[in-house]
Order: sequence, then C-alpha cells, then structure tokens
Amino acid sequence: MSLEIIGSGFGRTGTMSTKLALEQLGFGPCHHMTEVMGNPSQPSYWKAYAEGDEVDWADVFGGYGAQVDFPGATVWHELSIAFPDAKVVHTERSEDAWWASYSGTINKFWIHRTQLDLPPPIAAVFETMDRIVVQDLIGGTDQDSAIKAYRHNNEKVRDIIPADRLLVFTPTDGWEPLCRFLEVDVPEGDFPRSHARDEFWAHFGGEPTAA
Repeated sequence: MSLEIIGSGFGRTGTMSTKLALEQLGFGPCHHMTEVMGNPSQPSYWKAYAEGDEVDWADVFGGYGAQVDFPGATVWHELSIAFPDAKVVHTERSEDAWWASYSGTINKFWIHRTQLDLPPPIAAVFETMDRIVVQDLIGGTDQDSAIKAYRHNNEKVRDIIPADRLLVFTPTDGWEPLCRFLEVDVPEGDFPRSHARDEFWAHFGGEPTAA
C-alpha cells in the first residue's frame, strides 16, 4: 500500500473528520496524530526525523492509504515528492476560527503538557512533537507566531502543489467536493464530524483548569 492522499492542513482544520471520511471512502487506514499515539511502530520514525536522521517515507507510512493532521502535515512537501501520484487535500478554515480552536486545544496542550499526568510513552511522543511542530514549524506558542505559520503554510501549499492535484477543503463543504476530487461515489449519510474540544482533551485525561 502507498499513500494515495496527502493532508497538508494544520491540526484543528477538521483533520479528524477528514480522516474518518477518507476511511469511509476506502482510502484508509488514514494516518493522524492519534496513530502516532497508538501505533507502537510510529514514535521511533518521528524521533529519528526530529533528530535529523534520514527516514524512508514509504516505511513511515507503510500500511496507510492516506495521511492528515500533524505530524504528517509538517512534511507534506516531502511526501508530495515521495508519493508523486498522491493527491493533496488541504484542510483549511479562517485564521480567526483556526486560532480559536487551536488555542484551546493543541496550543494549550503544548503549554501545559509537562504538568499533565501522561503515560511515559505518550510523554515521549510529545517531546518529539514539540521539536517537530512547535519549534521547527510554528516557532512557539504565542498567537502571532502560530497565525504567521498557519498563513505561510496555506500559501505554500497553493504555491507548490499544482491545481489539478490539490483540493482546498473544509468538512463543512460536505461529501460532494471531496468525492468529485477523489473520483468516488458520494456515500449516503452525513459527512463525519468529530474531535470537538472535549473529545480532544479526553485523549489526555481532561482539560487543564489553568488558563
């Protein structure tokens, strides 16, 4: 199996809903941060990458038909080269809407993660993710740095990926544009919606009470 779908959008742009949709359409399993937390083979790949070692993306994403969310979204350009036949689905929302969601979930997690009672393997995963996502991609946890990185990524995707290979998408668009782009039939039922704020914090034992 080789990646058929590359997700270039930051976390909190509907990536979990998109993961569920792609799996429903037959492009799964779909890689996501939850896979790095739950698949024992994943952390060592990302630790090696964070330390500057060369990794084989075919090995990293072996067994996956699609990828969305961090950490894969930090290397979408590399993946677009490694998997030249894969299509790129770029999940995106307005900067204000993204920051409102990101600041209360992922960014708040980065700020408080060392105070959370995380199992040691999960804590180790996020030591690696701190390097890949917070330091190297976003440049910190302040709002200005985050929005600047978000804007830059959205622009870079449009600049680099040819239009016929790219779908800029948000789950509120529903099934039709995604299915048309992927050339598959529209399934019955509503588009999946998942990973609201309380669902996010459930992965970590609940949201910290500190602001």
